[in-house]
Amino acid sequence: MSHRPPSGLAAVSAALLAMSRHLEVRDVLKTIVASARELLDAEYAALGVPDDHGGFAQFVVDGVSEEQWRAIGPLPRQHGILAAMLHEPKPQRLDDVREDPRFEGWPDAHPDMSDFLGLPIQDGDETIGALFLANKRCPTPTGGCNFTEEDEELLGILAQHAAIALTNARLHERSRELTIAGERSRLAHELHDAVSQKLFSLRLTAQAAAALVDRDPARAKGELQQVAALAGEAVDELRAAVVELRPAALDEDGLVATLRTQIQVLDRAHSSRVTFESDGVRALPSAQEEAMLRVAQEALHNALRHSGAGRVAVTLRRHASGTVLRITDDGRGFDVDAVRRAGRHLGLVSMRHRAGGVGGSLTVDSEPGEGTTVQMEVPCA
Repeated sequence: MSHRPPSGLAAVSAALLAMSRHLEVRDVLKTIVASARELLDAEYAALGVPDDHGGFAQFVVDGVSEEQWRAIGPLPRQHGILAAMLHEPKPQRLDDVREDPRFEGWPDAHPDMSDFLGLPIQDGDETIGALFLANKRCPTPTGGCNFTEEDEELLGILAQHAAIALTNARLHERSRELTIAGERSRLAHELHDAVSQKLFSLRLTAQAAAALVDRDPARAKGELQQVAALAGEAVDELRAAVVELRPAALDEDGLVATLRTQIQVLDRAHSSRVTFESDGVRALPSAQEEAMLRVAQEALHNALRHSGAGRVAVTLRRHASGTVLRITDDGRGFDVDAVRRAGRHLGLVSMRHRAGGVGGSLTVDSEPGEGTTVQMEVPCA
């Protein structure tokens, strides 16, 4: 590497630092692909993570528009050059991939590619992914550019560090899954206790009403009204648990789709009208998406259980400075300062902590009788 100019070393350093900044698998994959494409000045780059069924669990591309990617169709299978990359742990450097006997063509919408460089990403003896680069750029394209031995060496260094970054991200996600499993267990325990207490009270109250119905109908009526209230509280506990225990699916669906699905569930489960609108929001860093989802869930929980709102509106919009999540209800509202002084936080501390943890901010505007607006903003990535 001593013959590489300082600018090349700086580019390698920047690529490695970019990979080390992320702990979510999806973010790491995107960073690896973008770094490889920029580092080797290629027109296209891709990274495939194999599944156990002859396909790819994840396939990330750079240099192809979202419209093109949708037109290409389903994720590729492991065949031809792709299979060689995953099952033969050695580089594949071709002047023209279309002339290789293993080439099996590509879909109509697929961009045309010629020179090709591929390298497996390995964790020990296990191939955990494969990097693909195509169409090397050069100042004077006459006669073609083609990837060089030096490009292959450079991509090999990147692949080694990509393996470390990807392994670390997987360990982080596994740790988070264990934490989530513990949280789900805690929620299930709390649900059991809360609902059991409500049902026990409901049974005793119903028995009291039955005993009073003949000799004191007025008191019996009061007891039956209490039965209805207790039953409603038990239902609310169950509805809240459905949302809190439901897998977020952020990794697969992203924030917009996950929020839309959960709000549709809430709209069906509650008498309040719950709506969702999104404008201009694309994928955000995983930590920001998770924080926004949790803030939305907490704010919705408050609005639907405590505010008496008839309508709750959730919006997610892209602005010049970042992305803004807003949850607005037409409920009874509250005095924010009085709630804080009384030590009844309504999840406000938790929401502010989540927003601050991803470099964002959170504001709560509410007055008695005027409804409530919770707004979270995160900066551009």
